[in-house]
This record gives sequence, structure tokens and C-alpha cells, in this order.
Amino acid sequence: MILLPPSETKRDGGTDDRLDLSSLSFPKLKTRRAEVVRAVRTLARDADASATSLKLSPGLAAVEVARNRRLTLSPTMSVLDRYTGVVFDGLDASSLPDAARSFAFSHVGVHSALFGPILAGDRIPAYRLSHDSRVPGLAAASLKRHWALAASDVLAKHPGLLLDFRSEGYVGLGPVDARPNSYFLRVFTVGPDGSRRALNHFNKKAKGELTRALVLAGEDFSSVDDLVAWAASAGFDLRVSAPAELTLTV
Repeated sequence: MILLPPSETKRDGGTDDRLDLSSLSFPKLKTRRAEVVRAVRTLARDADASATSLKLSPGLAAVEVARNRRLTLSPTMSVLDRYTGVVFDGLDASSLPDAARSFAFSHVGVHSALFGPILAGDRIPAYRLSHDSRVPGLAAASLKRHWALAASDVLAKHPGLLLDFRSEGYVGLGPVDARPNSYFLRVFTVGPDGSRRALNHFNKKAKGELTRALVLAGEDFSSVDDLVAWAASAGFDLRVSAPAELTLTV
């Protein structure tokens, strides 16, 4: 599984199908998902409190609070198509052929602050919630406390190689550092003087492009060595840099 961070921005629209928590992947998280959905909808009744808790500018507040208020009534679309932003621009889901979309549906995950880990084929509404958002109606003191143990547990039990492309804020919502066969990705670039430096915002595009290449290849890698060998043949400088860490140099 390739586990991506979500995006703040979401595509509008979808089908008439409404949110069905029972249909989402990792069903053991259903109760926790319901608790967050309920708390976010309650928060959305107060526009000012929502804007403060979600750190929304005045220009965004009206649209985003309305989205959260209608979470259970809004149209849904696949996770793969819902998210926009730099990672998902690099993935460019709309141009994927059918075989690659099918592979992505079962092999690409997104770690949502609202739903926890979900797979690309799951159907969700548009919403606004970040890993560091404050949700006053939630029993836990923070989203991190609400999600961390439960999300870590389901990710630990998911079989096979896990490629953790999340940002560190979302890693906190479900750490997998103790999980065998799990690798966190760091992205670097080489400067004019030959020195390597970590990329921050621009690492998202590289993660999206690598994800796209992986779903187009459609290979179920059983080991990180097989992954690294494939990456070299596909033109990616991907290496194991620590016992549970991968480095992509762009």
C-alpha cells in the first residue's frame, strides 16, 4: 500500500450516493469515524467557531463550513478523484487508464483527519479538516489522540509492503514505525554545488509522480529490494537510507 497525505482542497460534486461509513475500508474504524463526523457537523453549526478551529480565512469559511455541515447529505466520489492539490496533481488520476485506476483503488491509501486511513476506491464527500484542527466536541483532546492507536493498529495488520508517503503531521495520526516492511519516504534534491537538501512543499509533487508511476506499473512488490530495483529501471533515484526509510532524490 502507498499511503498518501490528504489535501486541504477537495473537488466538488459527485454522485447522489451519500456517505456510508459502513462501506469504507478498514471497517474497525467505523465508530471512531462516526464520532469525528458527528463532532465536525456539530461544530459547523457555529460558523465563527468553525473558522477558528479549522484556521479558515474569511474567504474560505463560508464554503468550507457549509461542506462540513452537510457531510452526511452531500454527494460522494472516490477518494482518488476527490482530493486536489500538489500530490494529486502529480498523480493526475483523471488521466489514468482503467487498469491503473483499478490498481490504485486497492493499493493507494489516504490518511484523512476525518476518516482515518481510507483506500482510493472509497467514496467520500468534500470536507475540511486537518491533522492539527481542533474539534471541541470530540471526546479526545486532539485528533492525534483520537486516531493514533486505532489507525496504527489497522495499518499494522494490513498485509504486505507499506510505503509511507505521508507528511509528518499525518504520521502522528497513525504511526507505523514499529510495523515490519514499512518505509517512510523522504525527498531530497541536489543543489548546484552537489549538496543534498530536503524538499518541503515541493516534495509533494515528487510523491504524486512516484505514486502515478507505481500504479501505472501495477506491480505488487513483496519487498523493498524489488521496489528499489523497479524504481531504477523506471528512472527514479530511490534508495533505502535507513532501516525503515526510503530516500527519493529529484
